[in-house]
Amino acid sequence: MKAVIEIGGKQYYVEEGSVIYLEKLDVEAGKEVTFDRVLMLDDVVGHPYLPNVKIIGEVEKHGKQRKIKVYKYRPKKNYHKLQGHRQPYTKVVIKSIVKK
Repeated sequence: MKAVIEIGGKQYYVEEGSVIYLEKLDVEAGKEVTFDRVLMLDDVVGHPYLPNVKIIGEVEKHGKQRKIKVYKYRPKKNYHKLQGHRQPYTKVVIKSIVKK
């Protein structure tokens, strides 16, 4: 089964066994997490969500993505600012798609 879920304002296309990288969740590594905001399952589309469908996943690890550089400057004003950013993420493995 294939599904589209909504997490943190973003949509993810998942199926059993797939790995997704989400914005950091407040769940410990090794614990299960349940997503109930399912927008689409196979060919059935919800309005906006499908009732009685949930996605079960397991948090594999937390980490940070590679660093990006943010550079700001104003021409002819001698203003330069260099800043780095690493976005935290949570790696989740989808275990099952449950239809009640």
